Amino acid sequence: MFVILYVILGLIAAFIFYIAFSLKKMKNAPAVEESKSIVNLDEKNFQQTTKDRVVLIDFWAEWCMPCKMMAPILNDVANEIDDKIKICKLNVDSQQKLAGKFGVRSIPTLLVLKNGKEVNRFVGARSKDFLIKELNK
Repeated sequence: MFVILYVILGLIAAFIFYIAFSLKKMKNAPAVEESKSIVNLDEKNFQQTTKDRVVLIDFWAEWCMPCKMMAPILNDVANEIDDKIKICKLNVDSQQKLAGKFGVRSIPTLLVLKNGKEVNRFVGARSKDFLIKELNK
C-alpha cells in the first residue's frame, strides 16, 4: 500500500518539476526577430499609420507568454498579406495611453482598424490562417 503511495507521490513530484522547468525555459526564450514589414506604433506615428488603410494592431508586452507565441505568427502574416493591409505592434507597457484609448484589458489583443475605426477585435493568440482569413474579408 505504501509503495503505491510513494510511486504516486514520486510521479506527482516529477510532473511538478517538469512543469516548473518548462515554464522557466519558456520565460527565458529569446525574442523572435520582427519582420521588416511590421510597424511599431507609438503616439507619434499612430494617427498617420492607421488612417486611410486597414491595419492589424497587436497589443502586446515583453513579459506575456502568449504574446511571444504570436510574434512568429504575425511575422508570417506580415510577409503573406496584401500590401494594402499594414501589420503593427503596440507595446502596452510603453504606450499605456493608446492601450487605454482602445480599452485593452488583456493581452494579446488584436484590433483590426479600417480608416482609423475599429472593425474587429480578437483577444488571445490566433493562428496565421485565422488572421489572414479575417483580414481578407
